[in-house]
Amino acid sequence: MKVLLDTHTFIWWDSQPEQLSKEIVEFLLQPDTVKIVSVVSLWEIQIKSQLGKLTLNQPLEKIYHSQSQNGLSFLAVNPAHALRLGVLPLYHKDPFDRLLIAQAMTEGLTILTRDKIFNLYAVPVLSI
Repeated sequence: MKVLLDTHTFIWWDSQPEQLSKEIVEFLLQPDTVKIVSVVSLWEIQIKSQLGKLTLNQPLEKIYHSQSQNGLSFLAVNPAHALRLGVLPLYHKDPFDRLLIAQAMTEGLTILTRDKIFNLYAVPVLSI
């Protein structure tokens, strides 16, 4: 299964796996689970870190490189993702999350998140 990690899921997977359920950790460790993180999440983390709203255990660049080596793939934003935003209902007001939803819909991915608003969209969600 191909899964898109929501931003908080990515942070927890990297540095606080105890925040994730045992079942989700086991699922993420399975070799056939393709773990994907959006560049949107890196952007969100960088902004929130600079604003003092998020503290990381190490610089984002180090997290990115270590997770790349650990088998996570990173998904860039393309025009199809941005255009998909135009048809999304405005259930979710967070622009980062809306773009993650658009990416998951466009790419056929399941989103791993704790955010219940994602369930309002026509996208597969796996609750962490």
